[in-house]
Amino acid sequence: MNCVLSAILNFIPLQEATMAASAMEATTATPAPAPELSVWDLCLKGGFIMIPLLILSLVSIYIFVERYFVLRKAATDDETFMKRIKDYIHEGEIESAEMLCKKTDTPYARLIQKGISRIGRPMNDVLVAIENVGNIEVAKLGKGFTWLATTAAGAPMLGFLGTVTGMVRAFFSLASAGNNANISILANGIYEALVTTVAGLIVGIIALFAYNYLSARVSQVMNQLENKTMEFMDLLNEPASK
Repeated sequence: MNCVLSAILNFIPLQEATMAASAMEATTATPAPAPELSVWDLCLKGGFIMIPLLILSLVSIYIFVERYFVLRKAATDDETFMKRIKDYIHEGEIESAEMLCKKTDTPYARLIQKGISRIGRPMNDVLVAIENVGNIEVAKLGKGFTWLATTAAGAPMLGFLGTVTGMVRAFFSLASAGNNANISILANGIYEALVTTVAGLIVGIIALFAYNYLSARVSQVMNQLENKTMEFMDLLNEPASK
């Protein structure tokens, strides 16, 4: 009987030690997962400043996509266009030349159409008419560029504004906490405030790159218009030089 009792008494401390060791091993084997923060959560923590930034980004993306396809169409070059115009003019088929310009439906075709409609007038008048149409076409191609430029400059400023207002709220919360104030209150307010700065910089950088890219495409179209204009003016001078 004494042997059994001694065995039981010895087993109890051994079992407690085993359970404690198991609990410690489980604690060290499964650490608490680190908190995760998604992009959506960050956007929500940015506050009301994120709303105008979202609007600016959506409008900028729309303008870029719409202008991209317009400029791609405007830059399309038909290598046979000027040759056919030259043949029509030399053959005296002015109406056919104008119809070809209407069917082509590109900025340089509209320039040539205006020049054809002024055939018979002094060369300076023809050139002025073509240049006026060219200015109108370039202005049409640059539609919406002002919005992109404004977004590129204004979005970072909105982001900084959100950061400043967020910092004010963070320090106000820290001051209101009184004796319960701690660094976590300030840290949470600061990182939430910096979200607007990041968002503003992202939107501004995207708008800036979009603006510069589209401006480069417009410059290409302008060079094309100048080349077509000079080619057309040389064409009008050919009969007189013969």
